[in-house]
This record gives sequence, structure tokens and C-alpha cells, in this order.
Amino acid sequence: MTDAIKIEIYESYHSKVQNFIYSKVNDMYLAEDICSDVFIKVYEKYDRFDDSKSSLSTWIFTIARNTLIDYYRTRHVHEEVPEDMAEDSCVEDEVLNNEMLDGLAAALEKLDERERDLIILHYYSGLKLNEIADKLDISYSYVKILHKKALVELKTALGDEYAL
Repeated sequence: MTDAIKIEIYESYHSKVQNFIYSKVNDMYLAEDICSDVFIKVYEKYDRFDDSKSSLSTWIFTIARNTLIDYYRTRHVHEEVPEDMAEDSCVEDEVLNNEMLDGLAAALEKLDERERDLIILHYYSGLKLNEIADKLDISYSYVKILHKKALVELKTALGDEYAL
């Protein structure tokens, strides 16, 4: 891959990819970091790009989406545990919570892209279903159908152990 191709790809897609990522994380600095990771992957994997399978923009946004999924799957918040912590059950709850988050991340990957976006926008970003309909440019009725379908699929993927 020549430097000219790298520059052309970066100039053509950087702002679009960064805006897409920002819409998912609502933190400009984090969006910039993840966007940088996306373009590193694009440059490293460019020789594997097959234009007969998809367009360049589809391929780049697939990498961006997968990078976001990886971020959510591997994101762990580390806080210092207070010395005067009274109960061990808090630690057990934290371990169970992390296991649930790992299970949820795996279950989210099984959803199609639109359903996954809907779940993330609704439960993580706190948007209402009518706001999601506007954002995704689909009808409110269809968002409700997708929401119900996604919840059923998540419940099935998670099993009875993590009933929603």
C-alpha cells in the first residue's frame, strides 16, 4: 500500500468513521483513539480487501463496527478497592457482573447490525425508541418490532441464567 493510497483513504473516510464511532461512544477523545485503531487495521489488512465482495466504505465500516464491538467486549473499568470494604459479597457481585457482561457481549455479536445498534443506542446511550427511529431513519413501529426481536434473541443467546 502506497502512502498516496493511505492518504486518500484517510482523507475520504476519517471524519465519517470518527463520527460513526462518536455516535456510539459519546466521547470525542475515545472516538479518536478507536478511529486510530480502525485506520491502523485498515492499513494492515488492505492487501486482504476484495472489491468483488464489498465496497471499500463497507469494508472500512465493518472494521470500525468490529473494533467498537472489541472495545465494548474488552472494556473493563478498574477502580481502587477501599481498604475498609466490609463485605466480600461486593467482590463476588463484581465477578458475576463481569461474567454477565462477557456473556452479553457474546450475545450481542449474534444479533444483526441494526438490532445490535438499536440495543446499544437504547440501553447504553439511553435513547428512547422514537429517537432511535429518527436516528436510524426507520419507522417507530419497525423499531419496536426490532427491539422485541432483539430482546428475544438476546434472551435465547444468554439462556435462562441471565433472564432479561
